Amino acid sequence: MRTPAVFLIAAFSAAATAGEIEQRTAVQVLQQPDAVLIDVRTAEEFAQGALAGATRIETPDLAKRIGTLVPEKDTPVVLYCRSGRRSSAAQDVLEKLGYSQVINAGAYHELASILPSN
Repeated sequence: MRTPAVFLIAAFSAAATAGEIEQRTAVQVLQQPDAVLIDVRTAEEFAQGALAGATRIETPDLAKRIGTLVPEKDTPVVLYCRSGRRSSAAQDVLEKLGYSQVINAGAYHELASILPSN
């Protein structure tokens, strides 16, 4: 029988692997000329640094602004935030609106180590 600690370690290991896969996928998707990069952090967080080419839209504003920025719902959209929590919520919003190629790339600080920043 597994102890709860072993189960938690296994769960966190799987989550880290899933996050790494999403980040690798995001890097590949961003090579596509039509891909859109969206930063869902606050203005203060964005001012401290952002990925090159990112558009800042906070999650509560996403539903009303996305149609102008990304009119085609099959356009690849890559989302990130400070930790991955807000970008996950933003992914849910976009998928409910019918966007079919949405990637939650997770945390800015991790992406900034592998992608160009401003």
